[in-house]
Amino acid sequence: MTPVTAENINRHELIGLNARVSGGNNKSQKKIKGSIVAETRNTLTLSNGKKEKTVSKGEASFIFNLGGTLVEVKGKTLIGRPEDRVKKKSKRDW
Repeated sequence: MTPVTAENINRHELIGLNARVSGGNNKSQKKIKGSIVAETRNTLTLSNGKKEKTVSKGEASFIFNLGGTLVEVKGKTLIGRPEDRVKKKSKRDW
């Protein structure tokens, strides 16, 4: 499996990555951070070791820590079933 980078994060498995909510419609969610423990079509579940919080992908932005590199991703780009998103090819500009 290829390592997660800023270029391929939209097509990569997210479970196990460290993330935090950086923006969105619900301001109380901006405090949520932790390791991603579950993913559905429309949500990510983050755990800080004590509690698990579920965040809607479509209404938030996320900052992922990829080995010291911080990558911000709009949640709308992550919407989709995880198994289909991993298979999806990105558009190429020819």
